[in-house]
Amino acid sequence: MVTETEIKLRISPATLDALRQHPLLLARSQDGWQTGTLTNQYFDTPNRDLAAARVALRLRRDGDQLIQTLKSRGQSVAGLSERNEWDWYLDTEQLDTRLLDDGCWPAALADLDKGLLQPLFTTDFQRCKTLLRWQRDDQLVEVEAALDHGQVLAGEQQEVICELELEVRQGPAEALLELALALAADLPLMPCDISKAERGYRLFDSANYNLRPSNPDWQLDSCVDDVIAGAGWQLLGYSQRLAEQYRHAGQWRLFRELTQTLSSLRASFAVYDLALPRSSVQDFVPALDRLLQQFRPLVLAGWADDEVGRAAREQAPALFEQQLADPAWGQLFIGLALWLRQRGWTRNRPPKGERIGALPLAKWLLAAVAKEIQELRVPHHNEGDGAISEWMDQQPRLARLHFLLSGFRGFLDASEPDRLFGELNKLQALLEQYPLIEAEQRPLLLDALRKQGQRLRKLNAWRELNG
Repeated sequence: MVTETEIKLRISPATLDALRQHPLLLARSQDGWQTGTLTNQYFDTPNRDLAAARVALRLRRDGDQLIQTLKSRGQSVAGLSERNEWDWYLDTEQLDTRLLDDGCWPAALADLDKGLLQPLFTTDFQRCKTLLRWQRDDQLVEVEAALDHGQVLAGEQQEVICELELEVRQGPAEALLELALALAADLPLMPCDISKAERGYRLFDSANYNLRPSNPDWQLDSCVDDVIAGAGWQLLGYSQRLAEQYRHAGQWRLFRELTQTLSSLRASFAVYDLALPRSSVQDFVPALDRLLQQFRPLVLAGWADDEVGRAAREQAPALFEQQLADPAWGQLFIGLALWLRQRGWTRNRPPKGERIGALPLAKWLLAAVAKEIQELRVPHHNEGDGAISEWMDQQPRLARLHFLLSGFRGFLDASEPDRLFGELNKLQALLEQYPLIEAEQRPLLLDALRKQGQRLRKLNAWRELNG
């Protein structure tokens, strides 16, 4: 068994051609580009038992070599994946189930009749690869770069493969992200958290692709630095899975959820006080803000079941493709992955930041939520209509509260945190509607905002957090 660590980046055919001639890759290449054709047959049972156990089994022909491979799904965030892999070289083009013993076979499949395994789908592509080698801080790094172009075939369904894979052979995983970030400086690269096997399964069932990364195992005494890392990886991973699935399926709900996830990621930068200094995210905030400035108006307009709403929903795919074609997409999300991997927020932060970073989750959360609640300017029934601009200005604070309560309210020492979360969300939804409605409807909405402010003030959690 080996542990495979690689980063997968979706590219266009034009970018694939540009990468073959990229000066950085040519300078580090040890053997030039070597081209060959890989044919891969994937196996599973009729009930998809292997997919359910999160493993993939394939038989590959690479020139004269026949290789049987079993892979675990592992973890994949922003294209960077780590998974276990077992390879066996065969003499005949037949699956050898005797090799699938307890040393590699998942315990969840111990009772499976391996005679049920049958061909399911194929991934056939041309691979152009080279071995890269360079020095990083007096450490030798070796990476295999592979440009894959072909297709996945599953029954009558098919999907194009066009991607760059970078697999570390020697050196740290950070070297992959650094190389990918350097290539993203002038080429559009999309971090891709879906394997070729997952693409095959997705062709049978679009819902087969798991969008949500697993939740971090938070505890009351988890330190803030671990919260920053865990929540950051979760939001980054979820946003990239949503982007991949929206690119594939084009479903409006995925675009809405992607925009909300990016909004939560943006809000998360501002809730940790000096534990996460603003200077540590200064490279990401402008790009993230630009994305949200383009996505949010479509999401808000798209709620309407009228011509304006339909137009917004129809514009979203073209806008999304436009963003993917901009190198800024890869720069943002590959850069965030490297920042999280290196815990970039801990560098050169002040002593107070060190103390906050070491606080337990429960203590930090109570203080963070209380601070936002105490400074939140909610509508009051005694205020005139002119106060709407001040209420609208509260939306960034409401976004921060949404992030804090959506992920951590189970650890909040306050009465009925779920109810607090729900009422704050209602206030945020009302404020978002205000710019979209006709002038004659605004008095009704202003009245609803005042009533919502009153409901919030009556909550026990509101009073406790303001005490």
